[in-house]
Amino acid sequence: MKKISYSLLLASGLAFGQFFEKDKVFTKQDTLKGSDTQFRNFWDVKKYDLSVEPDFAQKSIKGNNKISFEITKDVTNPTFQIDLQQPMKADKVEGSFPIVNYKQEGDFIWITTNKSFKKGEKYTIDIAYSGNPTIAKRAPWDGGWVFTKDEKGNPWMSVADEGIGASIWLPTKDIWSDEPDNGIVMKIITPKDLVGVGNGKLIDKKAMGDKMAYTWEVKNPINAYSIIPNIGKYVNFKDTFNGEKGKLDLDYWVIDYNLDKAKKQFQQVKPMLSAFEYWFGPYPFYEDSYKLVDSPYLGMEHQSNVAYGNGYQNGYMGRDYSGTGVGLNWDYIIVHESGHEWFANNITAKDQADMWVHEGFTMYSEVLFTEKYMDKKIGRHIRTGNPRRYSERCSHHRKIRRKKRRERRYVSKGS
Repeated sequence: MKKISYSLLLASGLAFGQFFEKDKVFTKQDTLKGSDTQFRNFWDVKKYDLSVEPDFAQKSIKGNNKISFEITKDVTNPTFQIDLQQPMKADKVEGSFPIVNYKQEGDFIWITTNKSFKKGEKYTIDIAYSGNPTIAKRAPWDGGWVFTKDEKGNPWMSVADEGIGASIWLPTKDIWSDEPDNGIVMKIITPKDLVGVGNGKLIDKKAMGDKMAYTWEVKNPINAYSIIPNIGKYVNFKDTFNGEKGKLDLDYWVIDYNLDKAKKQFQQVKPMLSAFEYWFGPYPFYEDSYKLVDSPYLGMEHQSNVAYGNGYQNGYMGRDYSGTGVGLNWDYIIVHESGHEWFANNITAKDQADMWVHEGFTMYSEVLFTEKYMDKKIGRHIRTGNPRRYSERCSHHRKIRRKKRRERRYVSKGS
């Protein structure tokens, strides 16, 4: 098993690294995005308490993010770096400590202070934000917001930002090594005829004039790129799974006309959870539920909020990318993206350049699922498929890995 796992990881790594960005000039901005700078390394995020309200007609969003954090070492008069990518802007910045000044330069908000901070002290930074975020050209690969319509012409909105970063729309500490330890609370404000679906569990729903507010809570640490609002003509159905830690809530949010198809296709969830718990231990986020959500793009592993856009068919959009004839026996997006709950969400790489490790282990989880779901002989058969073809499905990760390596070289040169 160790040999097989190593081979798949190696194949993934080779495929991700075989292309190179040419004529790319890396700047100090790139380093500030990719490094644990002196403006980041003295404070640890504990919680995000945020709101988001999209405007479909204007393709804009606005909201607020209250960042709770703890000081990790004594420091005097520090400057805080908050990430918020252009053209989004910070409308107001307040803190539970004296702020001398704040300014937004490029993709960063700089908050200067005149105070001595002591290790263990806890504070908050509250940022109101707004703007027209980057629009995804081909989500989820290039990243950005999606403003589209469903088959009945209703607005359908979401975002995919694993590569480009959550700061494409939300003011955050956008570095993988610092997740909010105490989770998040996210309020999604929508038109009254639409529904807002987020991560974790729905803890409040209320009318606000001609709008609705849906508040979701995540109790576990969560990587920033998994914090995803979904807005559309959603309907909900539920189930439960009797797993290794007891009863796990299964929560399904689908566009209204997909309800019957979803009730049939999502029957694969329980066998998938059973197989993964057999191999990897309990689903990591019992407190936050397991959730599949209809997505206007193919799919992503958003924690307790898995994006599903595979067209309610088995394989990868109806195709068998394993090249073995086995791949059409189950829904690739349900299995693969759920595998990431263990490898990417529960165990997250410290550096974004290492996301290929997420993919390598999750690709191997498909093999283990097949063995448990079907039989050992078929599982062995899919192992001998074409791992390079598997890695080609995730070609968007190649550019990110190369970019992060170049950023580290930029730092090492002292530029």
